[in-house]
This record gives sequence, C-alpha cells and structure tokens, in this order.
Amino acid sequence: MDWLLRMLIARLIGRGNLRLTTVRGTALTFGDGTGPLIAARFTTLGAEFGVLLEPELKLGEAYMNGTFVMEQGSIADLLELVMGGGDRPAHALRWSRPGEALRLVWRRLKQLNLRGRARRNVAHHYDLDEQLYALFLDSDRQYSCAYFETPGATLDDAQLAKKRHLAAKLRLNPGARVLDIGCGWGGLALYLAEHAGAKVTGITLSQEQHALARVRADEKDLGSQIEFRLQDYRDVNETFDRIVSVGMFEHVGVNFYDRYFRACADALADDGVMVLHSIGRSEGPGITNPWIAKYIFPGGYIPALSEVLPAVQRAGLLVTDIEILRMHYAHTLHAWRARFLAHRETVEKLYDGRFVRMWEFYLAASEMAFAKQNMMVMQLQLTKRQGTVPITRDYIAAEEARLRGLEGGRRPQMRLAGE
Repeated sequence: MDWLLRMLIARLIGRGNLRLTTVRGTALTFGDGTGPLIAARFTTLGAEFGVLLEPELKLGEAYMNGTFVMEQGSIADLLELVMGGGDRPAHALRWSRPGEALRLVWRRLKQLNLRGRARRNVAHHYDLDEQLYALFLDSDRQYSCAYFETPGATLDDAQLAKKRHLAAKLRLNPGARVLDIGCGWGGLALYLAEHAGAKVTGITLSQEQHALARVRADEKDLGSQIEFRLQDYRDVNETFDRIVSVGMFEHVGVNFYDRYFRACADALADDGVMVLHSIGRSEGPGITNPWIAKYIFPGGYIPALSEVLPAVQRAGLLVTDIEILRMHYAHTLHAWRARFLAHRETVEKLYDGRFVRMWEFYLAASEMAFAKQNMMVMQLQLTKRQGTVPITRDYIAAEEARLRGLEGGRRPQMRLAGE
C-alpha cells in the first residue's frame, strides 16, 4: 500500500517538506525540501486505506479519531501544504471521481432543507454548549467573516467594521423596519438599533442563539426596538424597509434559492434595500466537502454567483452592488483558530479530545480554503427599483464615517484569546 500512498501524496504536493510514516514504519518524503519539516503518521491500516479511497472525507475522520497523528507541525500546516501546492486537488484523483460524481448527483437531496430538517441542521452546529463560541469569537459573538479595513486590525475591530459596512449599504434612517434573517446571537441587530435607530426583527432557528439574543437586547434596554423570533424565513409575512442576512444563505440549499429570494422580495418594501452577505465560490457550481457536510454543516452548500443571480432575477429583485471580500475570511478564521487552540483544554472538558480535533480540523481546513483555494465572501445589495440607492459608491464611505461618529469613538471590548 506504500506505493499507492506515495502516488496519491505526490499528486497533491509539489513543494514543501513532508514526511509521512505508514503503519508499517515506512517514511515517505514529499515536496522539494523547502520550508520547515511537516511530519505525520498513520496508526491504523484502516485510516491509510480510507485516505487512499476518499481523501476529502477520510483524512478529517482519521485526524479527529486519532488514527492520523501530527508529529511535527500542525494539521493546519499540513492542510496549507496540501491545499496550496501541487497541480491537482484531491478530488481530481481518478479513483475518487466516482464518489465525487455521486455526491454531485445527490447534492439536491442532501440539501433538501425543509423546515424540520433546517431546524435539525441548525441545532447540530449552533445549539452547542454556550461556552464554546465565547472561547474563540470576538466579544460580540460575530460568527461570520470580519472586515479588515487595515492590516493591523484586531478581530474585534474587524467585526465592528463588518457591521458598520453592512449598515452603510443598508442606508438606514431612524425608525426603519429591518428584518435580520439568521440573526445569530443578535450582534448586528443590536448595532443597527443602537447606532442607527432601526427597529429590528431578528429571526433564527437556533434555540441557544435566540435565548442569548433576547437577554442581550434586555441588557442594553433595547427591547422596544428589537424583537427576536424563532422563525423560518419562509414564515415571515410582514413588510420591512430593509432586509439583511449574514452567514445564513449557506444553509438555504440549492433547492430553495428561488423560494428564499421570493420570500425576501415579498417582505421587502417597494423602496426597500436588502444586503446579503454569504460565502461564495469563485469558480462554478460544486459540491460541499463531504467531511464538512457530515460533521460540521449538514445540509449546507456554498454557492457560486452563477447559481445565485438567476434566482435573484427570477424573484424580480435588482442587483445594485456586488462586493467580493477576498482573504478577509482567511484572516478571520486564523484568529478564531488561534483563540480556539489557546483554550483546547477547556473545550476538551466541555466535550472530549475527538471534538477538539474535529473543530481544529474544521477551522484549519476552512482557513486554507479561503487562503489557498477558491472561496470568498460576496455581499449583494438588492432593491426593487433602480433609483433606490445612489448611482456611485461614494455614499458607502460617507455613511461609514457617519456611523463611526454615532459610535462615539467607543472601541469594541478587547479580550485575550478566548476570554
């Protein structure tokens, strides 16, 4: 089996310095010898065989199960080497193509996110122990791509800048009725209410997020301006001046893109503005990584713009602005991973070592997907009428400056990693 492993890894790695030790004790070396040594070993034949047959699924499983062990360097170092080097990705290997083709055929069934399944999928990832997210997110619990305005920006600064950037694109007036689809723990809704005077309705399917968001609104004495609901986007019947959705569209599923944008169009006032913030793929349509789909985001899918825009058009919405954020999520994930690992012992007490390795792999693989491959973040501004927003983008910077003034110069609460 050693020669098969050598052939597999050699097709993935052309640069760097990797030593891989098999169960039989054979040390295989790969790369051109540049850079620090990264060393790993298999501890079972089953792990070796699985990675040979289906590397995109089985490498993550082997690492979280402890049957693929890093001896020098981290799993992030290894994934950076694999995902950033060589000429062909793992899914291009001939013997993995049948599995890839089957997942492509079945992706619509896997993403059939009817109401019940959608709730279960959300609970799988978001209704975890409340301490977990507090350990690695910023002080406002923003669980989406931050906006790094300057190279030296902290995570807290960048998450505040993200909220400000979105608010600027919404062009809010005091008293504007805003629907926040997928409101998370309520941070964006709180910002829009506190600094822009908006009246916000935030909806989520997560019991944990809903409970904490309501507590946070009460703590800030914003209960009269904000309502948080446990509600599916398909069940919203009111009309709003503005709609914003951050990090939720990835959970909709390709089967429901038309339904999603029709629901948004129905809920948006004729002179309204919507801003959609979502992860996207810079290449064409694809499939969800099988390990991510199985263990992290069941039912999730990252769309290409070519899949999103036709559904927008069919819903009768106009695209007035598209912005692509490159590398911002790589920086965000890098900060999350550092904070998570700083408290891995705490996470292990909450769950176990397997859970720690699973989340370490998730954060590292996601970071490298944005840093080395074709993932990005897209922000779409949508309206129903051509003249709803200005015809140049100067207003965004001007509105951001105004919002900074409304923030009163207060910087976000700084914390140590995971504090």
